[in-house]
Amino acid sequence: MADVGTAKERLRRFADHEAAGISPLYSHLAGHAAEDDDVAALLLEAGTGGDAHPNLLLAVAHRLIQAEPIHPLSRYYPSLGGMDGVDGATWPEFRTFLLERSDRVKELLRTRFTQTNEVNRAAVLYPAVARAAKEAKGKVGLVEAGCSAGLLLGMDRFAYQYRLPGGEQLAAGPKKTPVGLHCAVELADGAQPPTVPTKLNVGAKVGLDRNPVDAQDDDELAWLEACVWADQPDRIRMLRTAADAQAKDVPELVAGDAAGGLSTAADRVPEGMPLVVFTSHVLMYMEPEHRDEFVTALGELAGRRPVWWASLEPYEYGLGLVLPHREDLAYASTARPAVGLVSWKNGTPSGQALALADPHGQRMTWLGG
Repeated sequence: MADVGTAKERLRRFADHEAAGISPLYSHLAGHAAEDDDVAALLLEAGTGGDAHPNLLLAVAHRLIQAEPIHPLSRYYPSLGGMDGVDGATWPEFRTFLLERSDRVKELLRTRFTQTNEVNRAAVLYPAVARAAKEAKGKVGLVEAGCSAGLLLGMDRFAYQYRLPGGEQLAAGPKKTPVGLHCAVELADGAQPPTVPTKLNVGAKVGLDRNPVDAQDDDELAWLEACVWADQPDRIRMLRTAADAQAKDVPELVAGDAAGGLSTAADRVPEGMPLVVFTSHVLMYMEPEHRDEFVTALGELAGRRPVWWASLEPYEYGLGLVLPHREDLAYASTARPAVGLVSWKNGTPSGQALALADPHGQRMTWLGG
């Protein structure tokens, strides 16, 4: 990212569109940072322009406060037991805290990446993955690109409750599991409820990330927790529960970027087994040319075996790459990522728009595809 002005624009959009009404703390902090040259300039230290996202700066701050839990700023962080709401002292305290530790902040911004393992996103991806598995008519290999610690690869072992309009509920997944996810479902005009099977037939699980995270390592788990918004402690508790569950079902994690490493990750799945590759808020952090390379890599893979791509990404960065001219799905106007499913036939991709969802998977509007 070239200049402070761009950083401030990203902070403003985050405050007004991503955190507003969801995270009072992060909306407040990002909104003030958008007016502060010194704090906004810290984002320029991120490894690439795609990494220079407000989430990363807030995660770095969260991690540093984790390391100093008795600091007065912690009283605004429910993740650390803080009970105070946002007030007139929150921003000055936060600003001073960051700038006094600017060397450490810059180091973390240069060496860390936003790696949010938001477990509840599995609830909105599950219907898409299940549809692909049904079309595959047998066991599938799950490959998560941009997996971080790969917690979403446990989606076949999660239980789901989908609340439909009128109070009806759809249940999916195994009944006895420590990870239970909930999602409110609205139906677009003419759409029928999603089909959600009780079992997902998974034969292999592989995660791909440029810097895979070991969720069984306490320090690495602390970074994953830092990437979760600090005033949403329920999300952190779910993260820990999923990490504990993963210890009994550890996926194979492969180091590599989403495009260049995709073939290597796919080769870890038994030959001939259909693949369901999925991404969740990954492509938005990639440079445009790398997004195109990723889609090209998927197409090349589809030339060797059946492949589906299930995505939860802002439309412009995900589904829009293969299903253009759907302005009704644009993140710029909806502020919601799109759930998409793409398959290939004779080298040509075919995309379906299945839903618009909240960024953290708590609700979605089902479009039906």
